[in-house]
Amino acid sequence: MSVLKLWGRLSSINVQKVAWCLDELGLPYERVEAGGQHGIVNMPEYRALNPNGLVPTIEDDGFVLWESNAIVRYLAAKHPGAGLWPEDLRVRADADRWMEWQSATATPSLRDAFWGLIRTPPEKRDEAAIRTSVRKTDENMGVLDSWLAGRTYVAGDTFTAGDISAGCYAHRVLNMPMQVRKCPNVEAWYERLKQRPGAQQVLSLPVT
Repeated sequence: MSVLKLWGRLSSINVQKVAWCLDELGLPYERVEAGGQHGIVNMPEYRALNPNGLVPTIEDDGFVLWESNAIVRYLAAKHPGAGLWPEDLRVRADADRWMEWQSATATPSLRDAFWGLIRTPPEKRDEAAIRTSVRKTDENMGVLDSWLAGRTYVAGDTFTAGDISAGCYAHRVLNMPMQVRKCPNVEAWYERLKQRPGAQQVLSLPVT
C-alpha cells in the first residue's frame, strides 16, 4: 500500500485540519507544498485531481479526495479506533456541527480580518472590513466560549474531529493581532488541545 499523499501548504487552515488529523491518527504521509507561493494548483496534473485548484487534496491508495472537512471525516471514519468519529450518532453529530460551524460561519467571518491584518500591508488595508470582521469574530468566539462551559471538548468528554476543525480556527483567532472578548473556556480548551501529541505540528505554527 502506498503512503498517503497530501497536497497543501501548512499556512492554510484547511490544510492544517488534515495534517492535524493525520498526526492525531499517527498515519505516515507525504506532504507536497502547494498553493500560494508554492504554485502547483493551476497545473493540469493537479487540476485533474482537484478541478477547483484549491488545497488540500489527498490521495489514499488511489482514492483522491478534496474538501478539508470531507477529508477529515473520511480519515476519522476509516480509522475508528482513534475515536475521532464517534459511533454514538448524537456525539458524532455534535462533532460534525462544529466542523460545519467552523467552515460555514466562523472562518468566513474571520476572513477579512485575517487577510487584512496578516496578509495585507498596512497602507492597503480596508479598515472598515477589518472592523466588521473582528466584530463578527468576537461574537463567534462568544458562541464557542459559551458552548465549552462545562465541557472538556466540543462534543463532550471525548476529543473528536470537531475539535480539530474548531481548534484550527481558535488557533488562528488567538494568535492574531486583534482584540476580542476574554474567552476563558476557549482558552482552557485550547491549552488542552496543545497538550495532545497529534496537535504539536499545527498548534505550534505562527499565523501567516
